[in-house]
Amino acid sequence: MKTTKFAKKDEVQRKWYLVDAKDIVLGRMACKVADRLRGKNKPIFTPNVDTGDFVIVINADKVKVTGNKLEDKKYYHHTGYIGHIKEESLKDRLASAPDEVIRAAVWGMLPKNRLGRAMIKKLKVYAGTDHGHAAQKPELIQLSK
Repeated sequence: MKTTKFAKKDEVQRKWYLVDAKDIVLGRMACKVADRLRGKNKPIFTPNVDTGDFVIVINADKVKVTGNKLEDKKYYHHTGYIGHIKEESLKDRLASAPDEVIRAAVWGMLPKNRLGRAMIKKLKVYAGTDHGHAAQKPELIQLSK
């Protein structure tokens, strides 16, 4: 009788992947990146073990969104003081911090526990084409436009 193979933390082989976000729809790209971070593309995927890989996202400032999301989508932040809720549109957030837009989209697709917090640390996002991870020899992932 065969038994199910569960991955152990020590057995996981991590690879590095590179994603070019230029002209890619934000939500579809975030879904693919979240799957790689979780390890759902591997046959040894185990929900309670971090089996995912490292993902580098470049050209975060050139990501595409559909519809009227540039003006309609809002990011909220509360300072802790009464009445001090801050609101920022997606257009303004892309201009000031495009890496945080992608990080927030991917974080929304990861589990909200200590395992998810470990997974999001394997995501590296850069606004331009330069990244400091050439020594890891990342493999390019082609996402459909």
